[in-house]
Amino acid sequence: MPSSALPRGARIAVIVPLVALLFATGCAAKPLLSPESDRLRVVTTTGLLRDLVAQVGGDRVDVVSIVPDGADPHTYEPTLRDARNVVYADVAFSNYALLEEHSIIKTLDANLRSDAVNVSLAEESIKYAAEIIPLVENANLDTVWLGLRAQGDGAARYGATRTSDVLLSAVAASGPGQIYGYLTGSFGDTDVYFDSSDGFDAANGYRDDTVSLPADAHTHLSWAFTAPGVYTLTVAASVQVTDSARPQRVGEATFTFAVGVNPADAGRPGAVVLDQGHADLAADLDAGALEVRYDPGGGGEHSQVSYAPEDVVISVPPKALSEVPAGSAFGFLGRAGTRVYQLPQAVLGKHVHGEIDPHLWQDARNGMAYAQLIRDTLIGADPAGARVYTANTSAYLGVLEQTDAYLHDTLGAIPASDRHLITTHDAFGYLAHAYDLDIAGFVTPNPAAEPSLADRRKLAETIRSLHVPAVFLEPNLAARSSTLTEVAAEQGVRVCPIYGDTLDDRVASYVALLRFNADSIRACLTQKAP
Repeated sequence: MPSSALPRGARIAVIVPLVALLFATGCAAKPLLSPESDRLRVVTTTGLLRDLVAQVGGDRVDVVSIVPDGADPHTYEPTLRDARNVVYADVAFSNYALLEEHSIIKTLDANLRSDAVNVSLAEESIKYAAEIIPLVENANLDTVWLGLRAQGDGAARYGATRTSDVLLSAVAASGPGQIYGYLTGSFGDTDVYFDSSDGFDAANGYRDDTVSLPADAHTHLSWAFTAPGVYTLTVAASVQVTDSARPQRVGEATFTFAVGVNPADAGRPGAVVLDQGHADLAADLDAGALEVRYDPGGGGEHSQVSYAPEDVVISVPPKALSEVPAGSAFGFLGRAGTRVYQLPQAVLGKHVHGEIDPHLWQDARNGMAYAQLIRDTLIGADPAGARVYTANTSAYLGVLEQTDAYLHDTLGAIPASDRHLITTHDAFGYLAHAYDLDIAGFVTPNPAAEPSLADRRKLAETIRSLHVPAVFLEPNLAARSSTLTEVAAEQGVRVCPIYGDTLDDRVASYVALLRFNADSIRACLTQKAP
């Protein structure tokens, strides 16, 4: 995911086109767009999109991607070299739908020339019959899953764009102990967003207790409380349209938590008690107010309800009591072994996203829609190349038609009872939807323990009950896959490769990615040698 949610007052610094400084940095070799080129110059956010543009544009385009092959578009931080490429681009393509790290989108939009074309493929491809599905999240938690949200795009009320920041600041707290809001990263590190132990400093704009989100997005969070009782947390929200603009106030509200006690003790008779499902402390950019957005099912497929903060009590039950893990990363909570009440963040690592699943390309039909949108965009920017772009696209659509048929045939050969996919990343909803697979689960360990015994047990039970012969791991996410690989080894099942967001030396094109995944899934789920 996006940084889109930033730790303890950290802010994204938009990369500006300091070309002279760029060449002094000695960056590793990465393709550069030349201002002297007579070809159409194109920049994409990811390598997948770069390959699509190359297939459609052929020799009439020079194309580079911001995110290098092998890197994760959810977390990659752009360099000055990337900003320099954006400056010289005639056309830019992003996937967006909140796929890319927010700083990637900021770098793109802030440095692109005013006369350049800027297209977000996921949103625009609907015009070409791309199918959009909701992002489904199955947290499998037995407490409420509580995050933060910027609801709405804020364009009409505040003039916000996709590069604007929605700032959520903790400004006051009460209770018998301390409140912490923090995020556990993929490698065991922690970023503390809210910390009541050192107060809230209005003099510096609460920068040490502020989270930044893109508009129309939400992020997961862990919450910790050091003693049982009733707590309140007051949150103020504002919109900063550009990095140099003065923040515009959205509103302020106080949220109530019942920690280790009966929610009736919170003194809010008639209040709705949130003790399961998925909830967000939300800034509604359309209404100009704060609210609680609630999804009782805990996943993106369910409708959401909004509540006024004063009408809600958030339950942190006695069973949420856990010990502070060993290690300096959790030292802010107290000494290892100290007992605190925790609401875990459910999904490990930064995971900022909206309601739409952004991984459209896993359905080859959506890849065809992307190609047609790219074709028409290139023709608009370079009318003289219309015949070339049209011919290239026609040929490529034929390849994608064949690839789509290959996926149907290959995955269709797997017995229906064996089409269960377990992965480390929720990136394969479109693959399952288009080719009749079942997403049996993806690894979402509890960040309060390393690893979570409950999550290991659930994963092992899923593997056993479905008789799953293999689980699937993206090569670029191998560093965060210990729970999956360990449980797979314990259960005697294979760990097989699958590609989600990125290319590499083994899978160097979009078509290769689709075919590789189909072959790997069939071979491993039918227990044949790959």
